Amino acid sequence: MLRAGAWDYLPKPFTGSQLQILVGRAAHAVSVARESRAQREQRGTAGPTELDDRVTVLGTAAKYRDTIALARKVAATDASVFITGESGSGKELIAQFIHYNSRRSSRPLVAVNCAALPEMLLESEMFGHCKGAFTGAVRDKPGLLETANGGTMFLDELIEMSKPIQAKLLRVIQDGVVRRVGSETTDAVVNVRFIAATNRDPEEAVASGALREDLYYRLRVVPIPVPPLRERVDDIPLLAEHFLAYYWSRHRDGPQPKLSKAAIWALRAHSWPGNVRELQNVIEHAVVLLEPGADVQPEHIPFISDHGTDPELGALAEEVDPNESYYEARDRLLAKFDRRYLTRVVLRAGGNLSKAARMAKVDRTTFYRLMERHGLQRNLLNGSEDE
Repeated sequence: MLRAGAWDYLPKPFTGSQLQILVGRAAHAVSVARESRAQREQRGTAGPTELDDRVTVLGTAAKYRDTIALARKVAATDASVFITGESGSGKELIAQFIHYNSRRSSRPLVAVNCAALPEMLLESEMFGHCKGAFTGAVRDKPGLLETANGGTMFLDELIEMSKPIQAKLLRVIQDGVVRRVGSETTDAVVNVRFIAATNRDPEEAVASGALREDLYYRLRVVPIPVPPLRERVDDIPLLAEHFLAYYWSRHRDGPQPKLSKAAIWALRAHSWPGNVRELQNVIEHAVVLLEPGADVQPEHIPFISDHGTDPELGALAEEVDPNESYYEARDRLLAKFDRRYLTRVVLRAGGNLSKAARMAKVDRTTFYRLMERHGLQRNLLNGSEDE
């Protein structure tokens, strides 16, 4: 029946109130679709999967292209999406991309950080409350779920949501109705698309009981992984230039400086534990402190000037993962040490690789081989390879 074009169905027997709720949801969905179609025709766009100018995604790395391609495909539907990725990797940007390229783009995108609010406040904010529901509830207040009606709700750090609120959320997803805190009978009918995100492993959260399994599979219709920045090394110059232009226009006047080749080389060599958010912060820091007329150099980058790339083995100790085998941990940390050491010695040699090899007391062929093994390109510095 659904394949033949039905919007939804009710199993027998059903009550009059259930039928009323379903008819209301269907009518609202038709209204949203008609309005979205009219807007697209007015703009002359081909459809909801076209890139919307309200959100910009930058990246050419293969893994990130796959992420964007999947997001573009799912934007054309109303399917729930579960985005995973490390903190700072750009999960909310993907959620925005999906919403603004969907048929709900003219409706609200409401974001909720489930880790930022205590349980009682989160429940009131999401579901709303009735007058007198608790101390300080002096009037009826609609929740964010009602605000998002017809649009999209982005649930960031979903796993941090308490189990009782997860149960209430599951009812909204299943039935399309919201009951405000303090209400015994009145339900608001809503039509909301859900996008959830977490920086944790959701499968582990389900196994540990932190995340309801039924809620997880309701939201995980389409899972979208966002790769960390260290797996998008070729995107770093593009992102850095974007942030440089953005923050220069916000903080400074005059001609925009350039990122020196040495600075780009140092940015590419960093491991970026804070991902895109860390890169954004680093570029803003450089813009604020840059002398007039100067280009961005390695010394303007916080993790260089603060000795973040110094080859001290002690600095790696805190990154030991006890879940790894001895040999896995050793190989991973030694590879990181190599990258940091090579980066530092090349910068100190002013980009002259022959000089850097002599400083490292390694023959030039071996030094070049180490550079290539760790993805450190020779041609990103102004200095020559030979004196």
